[in-house]
Amino acid sequence: MEKITPVLWYDMAAEEAAVFYTTLLPDSRVDRVIRAPSDNPSGAEGSPLVVDFTLAGRKYAALNGGPLFKPNESVSFQILTDDQAETDRLWDAITGNGGVESMCGWCKDRWGFSWQITPRRLIDLITDADPDRARRASQAMLKMRRIDIATIEAAADGAPSVA
Repeated sequence: MEKITPVLWYDMAAEEAAVFYTTLLPDSRVDRVIRAPSDNPSGAEGSPLVVDFTLAGRKYAALNGGPLFKPNESVSFQILTDDQAETDRLWDAITGNGGVESMCGWCKDRWGFSWQITPRRLIDLITDADPDRARRASQAMLKMRRIDIATIEAAADGAPSVA
């Protein structure tokens, strides 16, 4: 058992969320489902109480804690993508499964957890040694929902903005 495991709070959707998350990235799986040993405020005896899962090699737990607490943007998952195809696949999976788009590569899944789908190329460009290239790349990113790598590269290179 890990010494520290992030625990995500759900309103009776922990198992569904964990199963979905583990389809997104390699080295991901549901490790075990701990069932409630008795009736409790979050569910009946035998219902999923805690779901231990691995996401891209990292351990998490999903807790069916009930409706009291809701996720917010103060904690998010950032996935660094290698290309536009991976960026699009993950964005479409999360937003297409009842999620919601936001700005600058952020979206929320159907359970309210925030995700940052961030191409590595974006990080390279906004940290470019040339401050003008970095500024132009950043300004282009600020106008986007899903990150478009080609558009950000063109902006960094000084291409006119297409609004």
